[in-house]
Amino acid sequence: MFEELMGLWTPVVASEHVRDEPHALVVAGERVVLFRGRAGVVALVDRCPHRSVQLSLGKVVDGCLQCPFHGWRFGAAGECVHVPLNPDARRELLSARALPCRERGGLIWIACGEAATGEPHVPEALERAGARVSFFVEEWRCHWTRAMENMLDSPHLPYVHRATIGRAMARRMKPDSRMEQTLTETDVGFELSFRLDGAPSASKLLWLRPNGMQLHILDGAPGARFLRIHVWCVPSRQDHTRMLLATTQDFGLLNPLLGATDFYNRKILREDRAVVESSPSRVPLSASPSAGGAGGAGGAGGGDPTEKSVATDAPTLFFRKWYREAMGSVTRG
Repeated sequence: MFEELMGLWTPVVASEHVRDEPHALVVAGERVVLFRGRAGVVALVDRCPHRSVQLSLGKVVDGCLQCPFHGWRFGAAGECVHVPLNPDARRELLSARALPCRERGGLIWIACGEAATGEPHVPEALERAGARVSFFVEEWRCHWTRAMENMLDSPHLPYVHRATIGRAMARRMKPDSRMEQTLTETDVGFELSFRLDGAPSASKLLWLRPNGMQLHILDGAPGARFLRIHVWCVPSRQDHTRMLLATTQDFGLLNPLLGATDFYNRKILREDRAVVESSPSRVPLSASPSAGGAGGAGGAGGGDPTEKSVATDAPTLFFRKWYREAMGSVTRG
């Protein structure tokens, strides 16, 4: 189960999409069903333990999920609470498979597998008082690791985003321009900033392990505005990724044109899509040769002989190193 994200937390859907009916989705190749029980959102593997039908085809009855086939009902911990026509059934042996689940920051988070590690890292901006958070989701035809690398990559900005967020950088670049990056490992991933020809970038990027990115556009210093963009690359079915975008800001909340910000952020996301979808499957798991100091910041290697790397690839190589080690632990387990 959940080979790609085993034991790790990921957001999977905006809270507003889980209402009165079961909500089905695929996470890292595993079918999952969400529903609202009496005490909050519940996540179960979307399979009835009786005859393996999809529980998501059923309905919510008295805070429990009722199987569409024979009417078995399951509670918040997956426990079987009712077996029609079988009052003597040993219900303690008939449980569905529950997954750790949290509802925070306007998102539903699940741990991929019962053995959750700690709690999900929920960015502070999503729960900041007085802020507006908007969500958008679309599916890309690519492995989640390719999408994640793209989110951590700065050198593509003046090319893929030349008409939007990369316009200023494209204008400043010269044939001999140099990008210098500062990557600092954190408890939840890393923090990245860069300088172009000695001039610092106006924004800061964070990798939120395993599959999230947070971009600080306006830092929200005391008395100042803040604007954050978050993207999670959520693996779904094979070589498909659910791109979950969350924009948070604390200004212009009554402006009827605020929706233009959401439109602009979706436009930026879609500029990446065609390029990323042209990549092959997941990033290679073997280390590769590099040129120009690409192995810095703890990220040496991370590809195959057909994928060369340079110094500005340090953030993606850092991610590849983590991914290789994470996948190695799954294989060893």
